[in-house]
Amino acid sequence: MFSDFDFDVIWRSLPYLFKEGMTFTLTLTAMATVGGIIFGTLLAMMRLSRFRWLSAVAATYVNLMRSLPLLLVIFWFYFLVPYIGAWIIGSPTPIQVGAFWSSVITFTMFEAAFFCEIMRAGIQSISRGQTYAAYALGLNYWQAMGSIILPQAFRNMIPVLLTQTIVLFQDTSLVYVLSITDFLGAASKVAQRDGRLVEMYVFAAVVYFIICFAASRLVRLLQQRVAIIR
Repeated sequence: MFSDFDFDVIWRSLPYLFKEGMTFTLTLTAMATVGGIIFGTLLAMMRLSRFRWLSAVAATYVNLMRSLPLLLVIFWFYFLVPYIGAWIIGSPTPIQVGAFWSSVITFTMFEAAFFCEIMRAGIQSISRGQTYAAYALGLNYWQAMGSIILPQAFRNMIPVLLTQTIVLFQDTSLVYVLSITDFLGAASKVAQRDGRLVEMYVFAAVVYFIICFAASRLVRLLQQRVAIIR
């Protein structure tokens, strides 16, 4: 199978693979991570709220998203969100969201459910005594969370957040169902065009492995660093 392995097709395709494919993959990963962490943190605070209805709403959302296949969520947002948006604003025609923003919204909303549970664990890992101390100093709930609790929770959860980001990076390959050219999609197009499936899919696997392995080693180092700080 590897007797006629063509390295030249990989070399010729590098600009396209990385300029078009990997750029999109990293952009989507970064935007979905930032948006997911922000939305996930809000969900975590809702789940920990003393208002039961607020906690129930957040819990329902998290459980729903964590129970659905990501591929199904991608299809749902891509095909239904334009109609939902048109219904909200009263437009007679569907809103043109586009494949890119549809994928960003999908991954942000989906990953927020997982980041929520990570942040909830991080918040709960902080001693309640620090919250009471903040109240004793005259801080309100939001000031205590923003200045004292969340910074410590983020520091404790950085390794886990990065691990989830690695998973997100791998999951971005599912955008092929929307005909978006991510890294794997670019490799697939070259493979189909030149008839070199083995070369391109092996190269894509190697690139994914190198990036994910390097990121995993970074997570390991951060875990050790956090353990020393503690």
